[in-house]
Amino acid sequence: MQIIYQGIDHLGEALKGSTKVLLVCGSSFPYLGIKDKIEHMSTPYMVFDQFTSNPLYEDICRGVDLFRITQCDTILAIGGGSSMDVAKCVKLYCQMSKDKSYLQQEYKDTGVKLIAIPTTAGSGSESTCYAVIYHDGKKQSVTHESIIPDVAILEPKFLKTLPIYQKKCTMLDALCQGIESWWSVNSTDESKRYSKIAVETIIKYWREYIFENTDFSAEQIMLAANYAGRAICITQTTAAHAFSYKITSLYKLPHGHAVAVGLSEIWEYMLLNMNKCLEPRGKEYLLDIFADISKAMGCLTLEQAVVKFRQILTEMEITNPVATNKTEEIEILSHSVNPVRLKNNPVELCEFTIKSLYEIIIK
Repeated sequence: MQIIYQGIDHLGEALKGSTKVLLVCGSSFPYLGIKDKIEHMSTPYMVFDQFTSNPLYEDICRGVDLFRITQCDTILAIGGGSSMDVAKCVKLYCQMSKDKSYLQQEYKDTGVKLIAIPTTAGSGSESTCYAVIYHDGKKQSVTHESIIPDVAILEPKFLKTLPIYQKKCTMLDALCQGIESWWSVNSTDESKRYSKIAVETIIKYWREYIFENTDFSAEQIMLAANYAGRAICITQTTAAHAFSYKITSLYKLPHGHAVAVGLSEIWEYMLLNMNKCLEPRGKEYLLDIFADISKAMGCLTLEQAVVKFRQILTEMEITNPVATNKTEEIEILSHSVNPVRLKNNPVELCEFTIKSLYEIIIK
C-alpha cells in the first residue's frame, strides 16, 4: 500500500532505510523553496535533471546509468509529470540488461524505493502506475503496478506560486480524470469512492483556489488531484482523454485545457444516446452513475451538470481551439483517437460521431 504524507516535513520519515538517493527533478527545482531542505537532508544524493519536458528514451538511459554508477537505492522525484515519468522508468529499467532495449524486456518489480513529491495538482502521477516517454519520435506508454510510488508527499505550498493558467489547466485535468474514471466501464467501488472525493472537493474549492489562492484551498485541490490519480490508476481514462492528445499537439494547448474542451461535448452526447450504452452493468446503472456525478457537482439533473461544467470553463476563460483549416484539421483529429481509450467509454462513439464531436469542439 502506498504511504501518503501531508507536508514536506515528512521527508525524513519517507527516506528511512535509504542509503543513497537519485534526485530526479526539473529545471524549476532551485526555485521551489525546498532546495535547502533537500540539500541538508541526512541521506546522500545525486541529482539527475538531464531530461526534456517530454522525456526521451535516451534521457531514461542516462538516468539508469547514473543510478547504477552511483549505487543509489532510492529514487526521489520532485516536479511535474516529466520528473515523475523519468523516475518511474528509471526504477523499472534499473535492473534490466543493457544489451537490449529496455522497452523490449519484461517488466518486473525492482524493489527500488520510489518517493514522489508533485509540484502541481493535476495528473495525480504521484499515485499512478503510468508513465510516458518518447522513442524515435513516437509516444510510448509505460504501465506497471510496481511504478506506483511507494511514498507520495503532498506539499500544497508549491501551488501558491504557480502561474494561474497552469493552475487552471492542471486542476481541470484532475476534475476530468475524476469524472471520466467515475463513468468508466472499468470502475470499481474503490475507484468510484476516489472519484467522488475528487469531484466534490474540486467543485467546492475551485474558485477559492483559482481566484483567491488560499492555503487551505491549495491543500484541498492537491488532495483532490491525488484522489483523481488514484481513481484513474484503477480505471484508466475514457473518450475525453482520447480526444485530447492530438488537440494538445495540433494547437499547442496544455493537456488539462485540451481534455476539458472536449469533455462536455462527449458528456452531452452520451446523455442523448443512452441507446448506445456499452456499460456491461447496464443502462440503468450508467444513468445512476451520471446522477451521482451530477449530485457531486451540486446539480439536480443530469443535464445541469454538463451546463455547470461549461460554466466553470467560461469563468476560467478556457476557450475552444480555433482552426486555421478546419476541414483538414478535423480529418487529422478524427484519425488520431486511440481506440483503446474508447473501449473504456460507457457509450459507443463511431467514426461519424467522433468527427461530428470534433466539429463542435474545434471552432
